[in-house]
Amino acid sequence: MPTRQVWIWTDITDGAPHALSLELLTLARSVGTAEAVVLHPTGGGAVETLGAYGAAVVHLGDDASYADYLVEPQVATLAAMIAAGAPDLILFPSSFAARDVAARLVGLLGIGVIANAVDVAYDGDTLRVTVPYGAETVGTVTIDGPGPHLVQLRPKAFAAEQVGGVAEVRPVTIPVASASCRVRVVERVTQAATGPNLEEAGVIVSGGRGLGKAENFALLDALAAELGGAVGASRAVVDAGWVPYSYQVGQTGKTVKPTLYVACGISGAIQHIAGMGGSKYIIAINNDPDAPIFELADLGVVGDALTIIPKLTQALRG
Repeated sequence: MPTRQVWIWTDITDGAPHALSLELLTLARSVGTAEAVVLHPTGGGAVETLGAYGAAVVHLGDDASYADYLVEPQVATLAAMIAAGAPDLILFPSSFAARDVAARLVGLLGIGVIANAVDVAYDGDTLRVTVPYGAETVGTVTIDGPGPHLVQLRPKAFAAEQVGGVAEVRPVTIPVASASCRVRVVERVTQAATGPNLEEAGVIVSGGRGLGKAENFALLDALAAELGGAVGASRAVVDAGWVPYSYQVGQTGKTVKPTLYVACGISGAIQHIAGMGGSKYIIAINNDPDAPIFELADLGVVGDALTIIPKLTQALRG
Protein backbone atom coordinates (compact mmCIF):
# COMPACT_ATOMS: atom_id res chain seq x y z
CA MET A 1 0.00 0.00 0.00
CA PRO A 2 1.46 3.41 -0.95
CA THR A 3 2.36 5.78 1.85
CA ARG A 4 -0.43 8.22 2.62
CA GLN A 5 0.30 11.90 2.21
CA VAL A 6 -0.77 13.96 5.24
CA TRP A 7 -0.61 17.75 5.20
CA ILE A 8 -0.57 19.81 8.39
CA TRP A 9 -1.85 23.35 8.14
CA THR A 10 0.79 25.29 10.08
CA ASP A 11 0.15 28.55 11.91
CA ILE A 12 3.18 30.84 12.17
CA THR A 13 3.68 33.36 14.98
CA ASP A 14 6.83 35.50 15.07
CA GLY A 15 8.55 33.10 12.70
CA ALA A 16 7.81 30.04 14.83
CA PRO A 17 5.19 27.32 14.34
CA HIS A 18 2.22 27.37 16.68
CA ALA A 19 2.46 24.69 19.38
CA LEU A 20 -0.83 23.16 18.22
CA SER A 21 0.61 22.59 14.75
CA LEU A 22 3.55 20.69 16.27
CA GLU A 23 1.12 18.40 18.09
CA LEU A 24 -0.45 17.41 14.77
CA LEU A 25 2.90 16.26 13.39
CA THR A 26 2.87 13.44 15.95
CA LEU A 27 -0.47 12.22 14.63
CA ALA A 28 0.48 12.73 10.98
CA ARG A 29 3.61 10.60 11.33
CA SER A 30 1.51 7.73 12.70
CA VAL A 31 -0.77 7.55 9.63
CA GLY A 32 1.48 8.58 6.74
CA THR A 33 4.13 11.01 5.57
CA ALA A 34 3.88 14.27 7.50
CA GLU A 35 4.13 17.36 5.31
CA ALA A 36 3.75 20.85 6.78
CA VAL A 37 2.13 23.60 4.71
CA VAL A 38 3.56 26.99 5.66
CA LEU A 39 2.21 30.11 3.95
CA HIS A 40 3.76 33.12 5.68
CA PRO A 41 6.54 35.61 4.83
CA THR A 42 8.53 34.59 7.94
CA GLY A 43 7.77 30.90 7.60
CA GLY A 44 11.34 30.06 6.63
CA GLY A 45 12.33 30.45 10.25
CA ALA A 46 10.04 27.56 11.18
CA VAL A 47 11.54 24.94 8.85
CA GLU A 48 14.17 23.65 11.27
CA THR A 49 11.65 23.27 14.09
CA LEU A 50 9.11 21.52 11.87
CA GLY A 51 11.75 19.04 10.75
CA ALA A 52 12.79 18.39 14.33
CA TYR A 53 9.19 17.54 15.21
CA GLY A 54 8.74 15.13 12.34
CA ALA A 55 7.83 16.97 9.14
CA ALA A 56 9.41 15.14 6.22
CA VAL A 57 8.49 17.97 3.84
CA VAL A 58 7.72 21.67 4.30
CA HIS A 59 5.72 23.31 1.52
CA LEU A 60 6.90 26.90 1.95
CA GLY A 61 5.25 29.99 0.50
CA ASP A 62 6.65 33.32 1.67
CA ASP A 63 4.58 35.89 -0.21
CA ALA A 64 3.97 39.01 1.90
CA SER A 65 0.25 38.87 1.05
CA TYR A 66 -0.18 35.92 3.40
CA ALA A 67 0.44 38.28 6.34
CA ASP A 68 -0.84 41.53 4.84
CA TYR A 69 -4.36 40.21 4.24
CA LEU A 70 -6.81 37.97 6.07
CA VAL A 71 -6.69 34.26 5.29
CA GLU A 72 -8.23 34.43 1.79
CA PRO A 73 -4.85 34.44 -0.05
CA GLN A 74 -3.76 31.40 1.95
CA VAL A 75 -7.03 29.60 1.20
CA ALA A 76 -6.74 30.35 -2.53
CA THR A 77 -3.16 29.03 -2.63
CA LEU A 78 -4.04 25.93 -0.62
CA ALA A 79 -6.95 25.19 -2.96
CA ALA A 80 -4.60 25.49 -5.95
CA MET A 81 -2.08 23.17 -4.26
CA ILE A 82 -4.83 20.60 -3.73
CA ALA A 83 -5.87 20.86 -7.37
CA ALA A 84 -2.27 20.22 -8.44
CA GLY A 85 -1.93 17.10 -6.27
CA ALA A 86 -4.41 16.39 -3.50
CA PRO A 87 -3.10 14.76 -0.31
CA ASP A 88 -5.02 11.99 1.38
CA LEU A 89 -5.60 13.99 4.55
CA ILE A 90 -5.23 17.59 5.75
CA LEU A 91 -5.05 18.21 9.51
CA PHE A 92 -5.89 21.58 11.05
CA PRO A 93 -5.16 22.73 14.61
CA SER A 94 -7.90 24.40 16.63
CA SER A 95 -6.40 27.90 16.38
CA PHE A 96 -8.62 30.73 15.18
CA ALA A 97 -6.76 31.19 11.89
CA ALA A 98 -6.81 27.47 11.11
CA ARG A 99 -10.54 27.26 11.73
CA ASP A 100 -11.06 30.18 9.38
CA VAL A 101 -8.92 28.57 6.68
CA ALA A 102 -10.70 25.20 6.99
CA ALA A 103 -14.17 26.76 6.85
CA ARG A 104 -13.37 28.82 3.76
CA LEU A 105 -11.73 25.84 2.06
CA VAL A 106 -14.88 23.80 2.64
CA GLY A 107 -16.95 26.48 0.93
CA LEU A 108 -14.51 26.91 -1.94
CA LEU A 109 -14.06 23.22 -2.75
CA GLY A 110 -17.47 21.93 -1.72
CA ILE A 111 -16.08 19.25 0.58
CA GLY A 112 -16.71 18.45 4.24
CA VAL A 113 -14.64 18.83 7.38
CA ILE A 114 -14.71 16.89 10.66
CA ALA A 115 -14.16 19.30 13.56
CA ASN A 116 -13.22 18.85 17.22
CA ALA A 117 -11.62 15.43 16.68
CA VAL A 118 -9.23 13.70 19.06
CA ASP A 119 -7.88 10.93 16.81
CA VAL A 120 -7.79 9.64 13.25
CA ALA A 121 -6.86 6.18 11.99
CA TYR A 122 -7.11 4.27 8.73
CA ASP A 123 -8.86 0.92 8.39
CA GLY A 124 -7.75 -0.10 4.93
CA ASP A 125 -8.87 2.75 2.70
CA THR A 126 -11.46 3.96 5.21
CA LEU A 127 -10.67 6.88 7.50
CA ARG A 128 -12.12 6.71 10.99
CA VAL A 129 -12.22 9.92 13.01
CA THR A 130 -12.88 9.92 16.76
CA VAL A 131 -14.99 12.86 17.95
CA PRO A 132 -16.24 13.53 21.49
CA TYR A 133 -19.82 14.78 21.79
CA GLY A 134 -20.24 16.41 25.17
CA ALA A 135 -18.35 15.16 28.18
CA GLU A 136 -18.85 11.39 28.03
CA THR A 137 -20.12 10.42 24.57
CA VAL A 138 -17.55 9.58 21.91
CA GLY A 139 -18.44 8.85 18.30
CA THR A 140 -16.56 7.52 15.28
CA VAL A 141 -17.07 9.24 11.94
CA THR A 142 -16.28 7.02 8.95
CA ILE A 143 -15.10 8.60 5.70
CA ASP A 144 -14.81 6.71 2.41
CA GLY A 145 -13.72 7.84 -1.02
CA PRO A 146 -10.77 9.82 -2.33
CA GLY A 147 -9.15 12.70 -0.44
CA PRO A 148 -8.46 15.20 0.60
CA HIS A 149 -10.26 14.61 3.86
CA LEU A 150 -10.21 17.61 6.23
CA VAL A 151 -10.00 17.10 10.00
CA GLN A 152 -9.57 19.71 12.73
CA LEU A 153 -8.10 18.39 16.00
CA ARG A 154 -8.62 19.43 19.59
CA PRO A 155 -5.66 20.86 21.52
CA LYS A 156 -3.53 18.37 23.46
CA ALA A 157 -5.10 15.37 21.76
CA PHE A 158 -1.47 14.45 21.01
CA ALA A 159 1.81 15.48 22.58
CA ALA A 160 4.34 17.28 20.40
CA GLU A 161 7.37 14.98 20.09
CA GLN A 162 10.80 15.90 18.81
CA VAL A 163 12.29 13.23 16.59
CA GLY A 164 15.36 15.10 15.35
CA GLY A 165 14.53 15.04 11.66
CA VAL A 166 15.38 17.43 8.83
CA ALA A 167 12.62 18.54 6.47
CA GLU A 168 12.89 18.84 2.71
CA VAL A 169 11.78 22.34 1.64
CA ARG A 170 9.52 22.54 -1.41
CA PRO A 171 8.86 26.16 -2.48
CA VAL A 172 5.25 27.06 -3.22
CA THR A 173 5.42 28.85 -6.55
CA ILE A 174 1.70 29.39 -7.07
CA PRO A 175 1.12 33.14 -7.52
CA VAL A 176 -1.22 34.79 -5.04
CA ALA A 177 -4.57 35.47 -6.65
CA SER A 178 -5.26 39.20 -6.59
CA ALA A 179 -8.98 38.52 -6.19
CA SER A 180 -8.25 36.97 -2.80
CA CYS A 181 -6.53 40.11 -1.46
CA ARG A 182 -9.66 41.91 -0.34
CA VAL A 183 -9.38 42.49 3.41
CA ARG A 184 -6.10 44.05 4.50
CA VAL A 185 -4.79 43.68 8.03
CA VAL A 186 -4.16 47.22 9.28
CA GLU A 187 -3.16 46.43 12.86
CA ARG A 188 -2.42 43.46 15.09
CA VAL A 189 -2.97 43.86 18.82
CA THR A 190 -1.60 41.35 21.29
CA GLN A 191 -3.77 41.05 24.36
CA ALA A 192 -1.73 41.62 27.49
CA ALA A 193 -1.62 38.59 29.74
CA THR A 194 0.18 37.45 32.85
CA GLY A 195 1.13 33.92 33.77
CA PRO A 196 1.28 30.90 31.46
CA ASN A 197 -0.80 30.46 28.32
CA LEU A 198 -4.17 28.89 29.17
CA GLU A 199 -3.85 26.01 26.69
CA GLU A 200 -0.34 25.17 27.87
CA ALA A 201 -0.75 25.71 31.62
CA GLY A 202 -0.17 22.81 34.00
CA VAL A 203 -2.51 24.42 36.56
CA ILE A 204 -5.73 26.30 35.78
CA VAL A 205 -7.94 28.12 38.28
CA SER A 206 -11.29 28.71 36.63
CA GLY A 207 -14.32 30.72 37.72
CA GLY A 208 -18.04 30.69 37.05
CA ARG A 209 -21.17 32.59 38.00
CA GLY A 210 -20.79 31.44 41.58
CA LEU A 211 -18.14 34.16 42.03
CA GLY A 212 -20.94 36.73 41.98
CA LYS A 213 -19.27 39.57 40.07
CA ALA A 214 -16.33 40.39 37.82
CA GLU A 215 -14.26 41.99 40.57
CA ASN A 216 -14.03 38.67 42.40
CA PHE A 217 -11.88 37.22 39.63
CA ALA A 218 -9.02 39.02 41.38
CA LEU A 219 -9.22 36.22 43.96
CA LEU A 220 -8.53 33.70 41.19
CA ASP A 221 -5.62 35.77 39.92
CA ALA A 222 -4.02 35.60 43.37
CA LEU A 223 -4.59 31.86 43.74
CA ALA A 224 -3.31 31.11 40.23
CA ALA A 225 -0.19 33.17 40.93
CA GLU A 226 0.58 31.09 44.01
CA LEU A 227 0.08 27.87 42.04
CA GLY A 228 2.03 29.08 39.00
CA GLY A 229 -1.08 28.63 36.87
CA ALA A 230 -3.45 30.43 34.53
CA VAL A 231 -6.99 31.75 35.04
CA GLY A 232 -9.93 30.40 33.04
CA ALA A 233 -13.67 30.94 33.02
CA SER A 234 -17.00 29.43 32.08
CA ARG A 235 -19.00 30.70 29.12
CA ALA A 236 -21.59 32.33 31.38
CA VAL A 237 -19.13 34.82 32.87
CA VAL A 238 -17.51 35.48 29.49
CA ASP A 239 -20.92 36.25 27.99
CA ALA A 240 -21.59 38.54 30.96
CA GLY A 241 -18.45 40.52 30.11
CA TRP A 242 -16.64 39.74 33.35
CA VAL A 243 -13.50 38.46 31.58
CA PRO A 244 -12.33 38.36 27.94
CA TYR A 245 -13.28 35.53 25.58
CA SER A 246 -9.67 34.30 25.69
CA TYR A 247 -10.40 32.99 29.20
CA GLN A 248 -13.25 30.72 28.13
CA VAL A 249 -12.90 26.98 28.68
CA GLY A 250 -15.49 24.71 27.12
CA GLN A 251 -17.01 23.34 23.97
CA THR A 252 -17.16 26.77 22.33
CA GLY A 253 -14.00 28.02 24.03
CA LYS A 254 -10.63 26.42 24.65
CA THR A 255 -9.97 22.77 25.32
CA VAL A 256 -7.45 22.37 28.13
CA LYS A 257 -5.74 19.39 29.71
CA PRO A 258 -3.80 20.59 32.77
CA THR A 259 -2.43 18.50 35.58
CA LEU A 260 -4.69 20.39 38.00
CA TYR A 261 -7.98 22.17 37.29
CA VAL A 262 -9.59 24.14 40.13
CA ALA A 263 -13.24 24.94 39.35
CA CYS A 264 -14.53 27.79 41.52
CA GLY A 265 -18.25 28.52 41.48
CA ILE A 266 -18.72 26.46 38.30
CA SER A 267 -21.78 24.21 38.23
CA GLY A 268 -20.38 21.81 35.63
CA ALA A 269 -22.52 22.21 32.52
CA ILE A 270 -21.73 19.54 29.95
CA GLN A 271 -20.39 22.18 27.53
CA HIS A 272 -17.82 23.30 30.09
CA ILE A 273 -16.83 19.76 31.01
CA ALA A 274 -16.20 19.06 27.32
CA GLY A 275 -13.36 21.57 27.46
CA MET A 276 -11.68 20.48 30.72
CA GLY A 277 -12.78 16.91 31.39
CA GLY A 278 -9.38 15.59 30.36
CA SER A 279 -7.64 17.30 33.30
CA LYS A 280 -5.57 14.87 35.38
CA TYR A 281 -6.89 16.15 38.73
CA ILE A 282 -9.99 18.28 39.32
CA ILE A 283 -10.84 20.22 42.48
CA ALA A 284 -14.35 21.73 42.66
CA ILE A 285 -15.46 24.47 45.06
CA ASN A 286 -19.19 25.14 45.01
CA ASN A 287 -21.87 25.96 47.58
CA ASP A 288 -24.37 23.63 45.87
CA PRO A 289 -23.74 20.03 47.01
CA ASP A 290 -25.71 18.76 44.00
CA ALA A 291 -23.66 20.63 41.40
CA PRO A 292 -22.77 18.27 38.49
CA ILE A 293 -19.10 19.30 38.71
CA PHE A 294 -18.75 17.18 41.87
CA GLU A 295 -19.44 14.02 39.86
CA LEU A 296 -16.23 14.67 37.92
CA ALA A 297 -14.08 16.10 40.71
CA ASP A 298 -11.32 14.20 42.48
CA LEU A 299 -11.80 16.52 45.45
CA GLY A 300 -14.99 18.46 46.16
CA VAL A 301 -15.39 21.29 48.64
CA VAL A 302 -18.95 22.36 49.46
CA GLY A 303 -18.86 25.99 50.53
CA ASP A 304 -18.62 29.62 49.51
CA ALA A 305 -15.80 30.04 46.99
CA LEU A 306 -15.37 33.68 48.04
CA THR A 307 -14.50 32.52 51.55
CA ILE A 308 -12.49 29.42 50.66
CA ILE A 309 -10.29 30.85 47.89
CA PRO A 310 -8.64 33.61 49.98
CA LYS A 311 -7.97 31.12 52.81
CA LEU A 312 -6.44 28.64 50.35
CA THR A 313 -4.29 31.37 48.85
CA GLN A 314 -3.09 32.46 52.28
CA ALA A 315 -2.29 28.87 53.24
CA LEU A 316 -0.18 28.46 50.11
CA ARG A 317 1.71 31.66 50.90
CA GLY A 318 2.47 30.29 54.33
